Amino acid sequence: MDPLWWSAWFIMLVWIFILPYNIPGQRNKKDSPLDVLLKRYAAGEIGKEEYHERKRSLR
Repeated sequence: MDPLWWSAWFIMLVWIFILPYNIPGQRNKKDSPLDVLLKRYAAGEIGKEEYHERKRSLR
């Protein structure tokens, strides 16, 4: 293969495997149970009492 093609392959592999994991849409870490609970509380899916009760049980 031409050196230009080898360079293109190398850049593509670096882009896929070595770049940081926090790129949107790639390898996002899982939310902790407390994060999920906080998001549900912020969205209004659960009330204040239920939030504090579940938070106590998770800790």
